[in-house]
Amino acid sequence: MKATNMEYLILLSCVSLVMAMAATAQRSAVLDTSGNPLRRGIEYYVKPAITEAGGPFTLVSRNGSCPFYVGQRNVSVDGIPVTFAPFDEGDNVVRELKNFKVTFSAATICVKSTAWKVGETEPVSGRRLIATGEGRYTNYFYIRKEQDCRSCYSIEWCPTELCPICRFECGSVGNLFENGQRLAALDDGSGSGRSLVFERARDYESGK
Repeated sequence: MKATNMEYLILLSCVSLVMAMAATAQRSAVLDTSGNPLRRGIEYYVKPAITEAGGPFTLVSRNGSCPFYVGQRNVSVDGIPVTFAPFDEGDNVVRELKNFKVTFSAATICVKSTAWKVGETEPVSGRRLIATGEGRYTNYFYIRKEQDCRSCYSIEWCPTELCPICRFECGSVGNLFENGQRLAALDDGSGSGRSLVFERARDYESGK
């Protein structure tokens, strides 16, 4: 007996779902500087892989008022830790190329979320700044492994898990210098993202 078109479509959908689940399971966990997987809700410092390239990520005020933006210290001290929340609520580990929200473990005078999000375009450079606050798609980033370094990664914005059929103008998180400050901004399409590492806050504070 020949399968009907509907039965064929159902079978094809099941096969596609199984293949997608298998591909997800095979995606590697993102590792911190101690070689352990990044875990949901644990505090980490986001730092440049090259120590001469500034300090840990932190909250930055561009004009002395709200909102706050994501940036870097100019020296390797006094960053603010972040926590990660994978989009897949059943996953407690941050995985490569899988969407997540990242939030500073801090409160501000702006009384709003300190989650990272893609914000407005800086008019001179034409690059999109990384601000703080809530958005529908703008809060979801992912991490890509860099070659030849066990714990070096880049952070990219491309919320494809939230909307697989959407066509986003994706980009890597890099530096934008403004008035002596290092702001985080999406690249201009050249792929010039920052090489970053993730250090568990407890290890950073204890010097271990």
